[in-house]
Amino acid sequence: MDSLSTPQSPSSAAAARPDHDAVAAAIERRLQAEREKAAADAAARGSAFDIRNHEKRQEFRRMIDPGILRPNPRPLALEALQTLLKLAQNIIDHPDEAKYQRFKPTNPNIKRLLVEPRGTLEYAVALGFNPHIENFQPFYVFNTRRMEDLKIGAAMIKEALDRELVKEDREQRRSAEEKAAHEAAVAKVKQAFYDDRKGRALIDERERVTRAAAAANRAAGSSASPAIADYRPKRRMPGSGHTLSGETIELDDDDDEDGEGSVSVAPNHPDDDE
Repeated sequence: MDSLSTPQSPSSAAAARPDHDAVAAAIERRLQAEREKAAADAAARGSAFDIRNHEKRQEFRRMIDPGILRPNPRPLALEALQTLLKLAQNIIDHPDEAKYQRFKPTNPNIKRLLVEPRGTLEYAVALGFNPHIENFQPFYVFNTRRMEDLKIGAAMIKEALDRELVKEDREQRRSAEEKAAHEAAVAKVKQAFYDDRKGRALIDERERVTRAAAAANRAAGSSASPAIADYRPKRRMPGSGHTLSGETIELDDDDDEDGEGSVSVAPNHPDDDE
């Protein structure tokens, strides 16, 4: 008699099938673990990179300040740093173009900005430029194996310029404000001086007018005062009198045309005295 296999119950069959949710969760955990490991590796590489280049960044910072900023006039130092950054950025942006990988130290602008100032040519060498002679002409040519140094040096220049240009802008604003305040103070003093002169002129004019009016009043008062009276009588009183010589004067009461009476003189006879 053939033996028959015992059929599985539904519960045991369900237990034998894989749990898809559990499998998906396990896969997700594995992927997450791989992502975390990759991030940790990247962070470790970044940390190692930072550690390896920390000294290089510090070296470039020291070459900028105090190496370039302190011994040179500030405007010249800032312009020289901008020129160095332009040289580095041209190579970073155009790594395959040879024309950006060299400069001639006898060029007037290069000589003024990179050769004559203190510390600038040394910075170019630290970026990766080395002196060469071609056809008896001096050049500084970039070594393409120094690209990492070039990028670090350019980053340090950007860092310094961001800091120094802000300070420069603040200093220029402060100087402009001080100049404006000084000019305003000078203008105020001048205006006060002009106002004082104008006020003094008005006062002098009022005093002059006052003196002129007083003089006119005095002159008018003098001309209006009564003249000395003439006490001589306009008419002679009628009557008679004697002169020292003894003559008798008779004054008539009748007026003539000019308002005076007529006068008659009678000789004095000796007999009259007796």
